[in-house]
Amino acid sequence: MDRTWIPYCGVAPLPSDWLTRWNFDPLVIAALLLAGLWAWRRGADRTSASLGLACLALLFLSPLCALSSALFGVRVVHHVLLTAVAAPLLVRGLGLRSPGGAAYWAGAHALLFWIWHAPGPYAFALSSDAAYWLMQASLLGSALGFWAALRGTADSSAIGLLLIMMVQMGLLGALITFATQPMYAPHWLSTQPWGLTPLEDQQVGGLIMWAPASALYLGAALLRGWRMLTPARALPA
Repeated sequence: MDRTWIPYCGVAPLPSDWLTRWNFDPLVIAALLLAGLWAWRRGADRTSASLGLACLALLFLSPLCALSSALFGVRVVHHVLLTAVAAPLLVRGLGLRSPGGAAYWAGAHALLFWIWHAPGPYAFALSSDAAYWLMQASLLGSALGFWAALRGTADSSAIGLLLIMMVQMGLLGALITFATQPMYAPHWLSTQPWGLTPLEDQQVGGLIMWAPASALYLGAALLRGWRMLTPARALPA
């Protein structure tokens, strides 16, 4: 494998060793512990905050981190969990509020998601630790801004934005799925030990964006709609 493609999570693992590829980076562990302490003291919703931090630990400390170096499909799972699972859990758990409007954050997050999944920026993100963390921080930061902004947005507008996010995620997934050539150079030589060609791996990633990832935003929209339509409980006299 070209030594250029050694991202933060390390060289692409083989099926025989990937379960041993835990990441014990003291800086990441310290950051998660400090975030956990802050979440515990802030105490808006400790359960949601704990689940969000556990999701981050799964993404950056477990063998899933190394596996994302081998397979684009796993990298997509990583990004979906980061932005559509960990981010809303952290927003709820920490009671975060956004200084900007939800439409602004939706546009910023969608744009960044498309940029980082274009072949050139994607390859750049896997070329160094600094580029990798730039990708992760911008995706997570914009996702936090989006989900936080939704908390102060009217139900009808929030539902509309969530549906727009669903559509753009599905569109990006469809474009990747139907591409006729493998586009992601870091995975041209890393997928074969897993029984996939680079194009098949790419198609798996596109399908994950197209269906499961889009379904997360649809589910959030439906939940918001259900809450909007459910009559408020009568207050005790």
